[in-house]
Amino acid sequence: MYDATKPYKHELVRLVAQTWDTPYLKITPGIYTHFEKKFRGVEIQHTDGIGTKGIFHWQRRTFKNAVLDALAMNLNDLVMVGATPYAIQNHIVLPKDDHKAVLKIVQALAHECRKRKIAMTGGETSIHNDGKGMDISITVSGFLKTPRKNECKRGDVLIGLRSAGLHSNGITKARMVFKDLYRKEFTTPTRIYADKLLPLLTKYRVHGMMHITGGAFTKLKDILGANDAVIKHPKKLWPQKVFFDISKRGVPNKEMYTTFNCGIGFVLSVAPKDAKSLLKRIPGSAAIGEVTKGEGKIVIYPAFSKKPLML
Repeated sequence: MYDATKPYKHELVRLVAQTWDTPYLKITPGIYTHFEKKFRGVEIQHTDGIGTKGIFHWQRRTFKNAVLDALAMNLNDLVMVGATPYAIQNHIVLPKDDHKAVLKIVQALAHECRKRKIAMTGGETSIHNDGKGMDISITVSGFLKTPRKNECKRGDVLIGLRSAGLHSNGITKARMVFKDLYRKEFTTPTRIYADKLLPLLTKYRVHGMMHITGGAFTKLKDILGANDAVIKHPKKLWPQKVFFDISKRGVPNKEMYTTFNCGIGFVLSVAPKDAKSLLKRIPGSAAIGEVTKGEGKIVIYPAFSKKPLML
């Protein structure tokens, strides 16, 4: 039975208040939090959750990893426009009333927010007793002093950043492939690239950025314009074993690169003169290709066969 009095409420308020020591907001507590902004700039918001992966996080009670997934799906998207995150609101959905689960989730979320000076300004918990898994949906507010374009330029070098595995996309397909088999990769958290990338954007001119999530490498079409991307999958960013196992179970090469990150979780498009320096500054990165004159197509020389793909 759902306890609508939420006996853990005071502990949640205490955890949330620990995130209010921030250079970006002056916060006044109350029934609803009031805050004044300490910055000037263009604001942007982003909302995302953990999707089907929440089934496995709930079954395995990997709540900290679920929090990292939810944050990654938002922070990695915001960094594509150079936004500094300053506040979040969250909606936690559980298939049954579980006070320990709620506390562990909020503890982990508050810890990660304190590390990044992000204030938690509100949240909600709801119980969906006909569901199979959990979800953590987060809205992140960010700001940028000057709006920046996010687009590839002809002649750019494409730099790939290594993923941690499946991340939070393609899980539905993976469940279809592996059926009832559980793999540890199903609860390995999405890598957060924003922490490393955001400081570098003040020192390097990165023309284009893309978080490889739903739609996988087709997402690059959003920033290509009248250009093509030619990608040769480098050994340094070779797909993890789970992707080869999926491929061997009959998933075509094209579907692999339009569904999964295949070992590359984020892509930068930079001028050749900056590429070498950036590669040294970003662990787990490698040059994966170039931007050429074209019509917005993506040519990939995949890891799973020698035949090139056209996306």
